[in-house]
Amino acid sequence: MSLRNFPQESLEMESFRTRFSAWTPFTNQSLNRQLFQERVTLITHWFGLWTNKQRREFLFTILSQCSQSQLRFMQDWFSERKQVARVDFSTVLPRSISLYIFSFLSPKDLCAAAQVSWPWKFLTEQDCLWMPKCTKFGWFLPYTPTQNEYGAWKHHYIACVSSLDWLTPREAAAVYGTLNEPKPEDEEFQERQREKCLRKIIWENIAFRKRLLFKARPPWLSGMRSRILKSPSLPRGPQMGTDGAGFYEALERQLVLASLDALPKRSNLSGSHSYPLLLKKNHLGVGRTDGSSSGALQTHVILISSRIPAYEMVVESVKVGVVTVLYEHSGVTLEGLLHLVDRALQGRKAQSLGIFSGGNSREIDLLQGYKICIKNLLSPEVRDFWEKLGSCVATKEEEGRVDFFVPLGASEAGMEVLSQLSQLTGTFFSAPTGIATGSYQHILSDWLGAQQDRPPPSNYFSESKLQAWSSFTDSLEDTLKSVRKELHPLFKNLQKSISGQIIGQFMFDALSMASILQNQDAAQALADGLMELSKEGSERSATEDSSQDTKSSPSPSDLNMEVLVKLERKLKMNSVEKRTQVVRELVQSERRYVQMLGIVRDVYARPLRAALSSNRAILSAANTHIIFSDILRILDLNREFLDNLRDRLQEWSPAHCVGEIFIKFGRQLNTYTNFFNNYPVVLKTIEKCREMTPAFRAFLKRHDKTIVTRMLSLPELLLYPSRRFGEYIHLLYALRLHTPAGHTDRGDLTTAIDQIKKYEDYIEQIKENINMKEQLSDVQTIISGCPTLSEVNRYLIRIQDVVQLHCCGETMDFSSRLYEETRDLSLFLFNDALLVTSRGTSHTPFERTSKTTYQFIASVALPRMLVEDIPDSKYVKNAFILQGPKREWICATEVADDKFLWLSILQTAIRSSMK
Repeated sequence: MSLRNFPQESLEMESFRTRFSAWTPFTNQSLNRQLFQERVTLITHWFGLWTNKQRREFLFTILSQCSQSQLRFMQDWFSERKQVARVDFSTVLPRSISLYIFSFLSPKDLCAAAQVSWPWKFLTEQDCLWMPKCTKFGWFLPYTPTQNEYGAWKHHYIACVSSLDWLTPREAAAVYGTLNEPKPEDEEFQERQREKCLRKIIWENIAFRKRLLFKARPPWLSGMRSRILKSPSLPRGPQMGTDGAGFYEALERQLVLASLDALPKRSNLSGSHSYPLLLKKNHLGVGRTDGSSSGALQTHVILISSRIPAYEMVVESVKVGVVTVLYEHSGVTLEGLLHLVDRALQGRKAQSLGIFSGGNSREIDLLQGYKICIKNLLSPEVRDFWEKLGSCVATKEEEGRVDFFVPLGASEAGMEVLSQLSQLTGTFFSAPTGIATGSYQHILSDWLGAQQDRPPPSNYFSESKLQAWSSFTDSLEDTLKSVRKELHPLFKNLQKSISGQIIGQFMFDALSMASILQNQDAAQALADGLMELSKEGSERSATEDSSQDTKSSPSPSDLNMEVLVKLERKLKMNSVEKRTQVVRELVQSERRYVQMLGIVRDVYARPLRAALSSNRAILSAANTHIIFSDILRILDLNREFLDNLRDRLQEWSPAHCVGEIFIKFGRQLNTYTNFFNNYPVVLKTIEKCREMTPAFRAFLKRHDKTIVTRMLSLPELLLYPSRRFGEYIHLLYALRLHTPAGHTDRGDLTTAIDQIKKYEDYIEQIKENINMKEQLSDVQTIISGCPTLSEVNRYLIRIQDVVQLHCCGETMDFSSRLYEETRDLSLFLFNDALLVTSRGTSHTPFERTSKTTYQFIASVALPRMLVEDIPDSKYVKNAFILQGPKREWICATEVADDKFLWLSILQTAIRSSMK
């Protein structure tokens, strides 16, 4: 190589220098571009062969290394080629929002939108869009769509529309004719002109009237609010502008309280208000309250709560001549209940007053929100109620009495309640002392202070009917639920006491109670005989020697003597024997309870598990565990508890204790906690398996409501644990009542009562929550267009049917105003709000029955509700005004009692919501 060729070779070598790579030239642009294109082609080839996941990883790696300017370049490239503003909203927004947007389209527009694309077709054919459009015209599917069925309601709508008879006005006139002959063009034109002028005059008069009302109205309040504002108790002057929004809230609160204070009370029912105390003239005199007439003191009154199971049967059991007051458990206040008693007595005094309501041995469940116990007995409202109620009954000297059909005589707390009431009113109060567990059997037991020849229930009821009702309460209530539903459309215009008596008479006639009682006595005798035979086998070895000499049958005189001796022992029973009786009742009821739980194990759980182990499974192992695991643990726990009670009863003496057994039992109640927490899941699992598994459905059909299961189904058998805790509390209180103060068992009984009562309160809270949710769900279903009602601690108090009025002369005095009815309303009162709905009636062709429909109008929070009474006049009766922040309604009830009860409970609800 010569020196002359060295520069040229050095230049060629420099052109092939590389940087960061052995293959990329540094200065040779053409080679660099060629190699770059080759590598881009190679990467593109690899990118086409990769999977979707690999491509995403590659893009993520590349984009993470890009600078801001490079990312901005990509954004501009996308904005030029992919217009984001034109994206299909149904593919971007959530499905719920897309369906909400499509819900505003008409059926014709929905069908057109379904032709746009497959996503739009899928969304516009959803049942949630087409079902309201079908139900609006009364078109309902004759079957329930399956889970995977698609577009059922749309097809149903198209089928119903295609069957309609669509005619144009010309075609309709040609087919059906016209009502009037066609008028000449001149007459028709003149008639239109007259209508136009008349309409213009009416509009001008309405506008002039509005201007006058606007001038006469204060600038910031109207109607009742402005009238109450003039009250001297409200703040004035510079104080009004200091607090701003807080002042207006306080002012609105004062307005509401002032409107409630202005409502009429029972003390001023007569006069200018609309509740005359109907002391009608009769043979006893006008409103006679003295005891001069002996006939007046023979009045017997019975108050029956609608909370009582199968209360219609109780109403029908009332004797002729006894005054019956059937009242609603919810939606009535203590003042309203006193009003009903006054109307029933009509100024007379009752010789005896019976109160047939729910409750237990410690408290009386008189009304919703009013459980009368020793804690609230001396509160002003409750004390005033009992004092006024006691004044309606004859005194002790006149042999007057008040009878509670609640076992208050079976506990110390109940006895203290009776004692306090007697001191408050000067009237004798009585209650049953029975300790029988089960459904209302205590009313047939011994009563406090009752005469042996005439127990208190015989003053009010037919004993045979009452005994039949108390024996079959649960089954009768289940039957009457369907009976009420069927007969309600026919009896809705009757008073509840009359319709209840009709339904009760129907049930007694249909069930043939005489034969039921006769069969019941035979069945009870047979059961007692079988029990004695079962005991005989275990006691035969101990009594065989002593019974051989007395093997001859006793004579009839010996039997009569034995009956007299037993009766004498019963009459002379002391507290020790009563305590023993309570323990025996505890053991017997626990044995019956364990037997019912054993039915679940023997009839249901064991066959299902046996089928599962033999590879012929009816239910899966998971579902079987969900349904039966907790109830079987409860069975094992209560069997051990029953064995301990039996051992203690075999060696029973007055010094023995039961409280320690209950304390040991109470420490293991977490098993019940698991059961009650899973109880709704268990019921849903049973229903789901019944629908999804034909074999399980057939299994339940074979075993439910048979003789082996005591004519009960599996869900009904699972109810027994929740009922048993109430029986435990009842028996423990009765046991402590008959335990002396110095007995060692008294402290343990008190501890056991506290343990069991916590679980009973827990169960009651679960029941109330479920009932409130079901109640709100039912109201939500029957009201069209109703907003969401499900909120925590909200519950329904009362439903009141009223008619809405329109005042034709607001500037005139109340007594001269004219009113006209505009529409029917139904007021749904909750504990925190008032729901105003319009009420309509839809009739079924060729049938007498009708269906009531409700349409939502407005809802008003109770703390912002103003109530004003309208005095009766010759133009209006039973009217009142409900005024919210934006609207007001003039309403009227059909009878005066409904108005008083409604205003009373509304006033109480408003005051409670403002606390």
